[in-house]
Amino acid sequence: MSDNTLLQIQNLKTSFRINNEYYAAVDDVTLTVNKNEILGIVGESGSGKSALGFSILGLHPKDKSKIEGEINYKGEDIAKVSEARLQKLRGGELGMIFQDPMSALNPLMIIGKQLEESLILHTNLSKTERKNRVLELLQQVGISRPDVVYSQYPHELSGGMRQRVVIGIAISCNPAFLIADEPTTALDVTIQAQILGLISKLKNELNSGVILITHDLGVVAEMADKVAVMYAGQIVELAPVEELFANPKHPYTRSLLQSNPTNNTAKTKLHVIQGVVPSLVNLPRTGCRFAERIPWIGDAAHEENPQLHEISPNHYVRCSCYKTFEFAPKEEVADGISAN
Repeated sequence: MSDNTLLQIQNLKTSFRINNEYYAAVDDVTLTVNKNEILGIVGESGSGKSALGFSILGLHPKDKSKIEGEINYKGEDIAKVSEARLQKLRGGELGMIFQDPMSALNPLMIIGKQLEESLILHTNLSKTERKNRVLELLQQVGISRPDVVYSQYPHELSGGMRQRVVIGIAISCNPAFLIADEPTTALDVTIQAQILGLISKLKNELNSGVILITHDLGVVAEMADKVAVMYAGQIVELAPVEELFANPKHPYTRSLLQSNPTNNTAKTKLHVIQGVVPSLVNLPRTGCRFAERIPWIGDAAHEENPQLHEISPNHYVRCSCYKTFEFAPKEEVADGISAN
């Protein structure tokens, strides 16, 4: 690892036990996050994005999951450290913004005390200093009456306010590395911009590394330095953000971008990607995993064992099918193959 590297994931495989069999939801993922860098991870629901984020922090139930590979944080393989060591890192140096605030917050504890928990564990602040820090955090995430919200319970807040509280908890100790799992879900545009600005400020001021998991390609274009596109547990394309949006290669990446609303598509139908992400049990483990969703592309275009190929500096694409991929002809729309 170089001095600038904060997190280096090598051949990570996360499997879940279903009927006494293990099925990989994250399959042979290799990624690097540097200091002062945001890595955006995009893909449909079920692609393995959140499973990857939870794997990094060791949050999957140990009796129902199995993690293989390396997760090196500042040179330490945190996939193999003790739970006590992980607990010391989580909430302090390693922060996470959870997608579902209702499951992340304790319904029986007031908001202020939940924000204080990390401060108690990871700082030497006095009781008064902790409360002042909590009020400051609530203001930072856009809550206008922090003194009132401090004493409220999660059920007394709106969904957007609960999400902001979760973000406040994640950034309370100024983490060196932050995983943001759909951080702007249920937030209006103004608060969304404020939260994204906070994440960007944290990155710049503390040299933090950030993994930003999102469905919003606009957020990725604005925030990320590089982008990993995930499909069925694998990285299918990885590139600097400008390169990915200007020159997307993998059929899945191109399909996602074609499905994204723009000013040019206001009067036309959006592209629809045929089919759905396969379940863990039914996921094909050989060949191109996206092949079933582009059936008009012949088998000969796909690799038997698709690998990531560096097609230009720092631009990687899985499977050779990108070389011959074209969207289905419009006359095939009636057959349900594609929609444009």
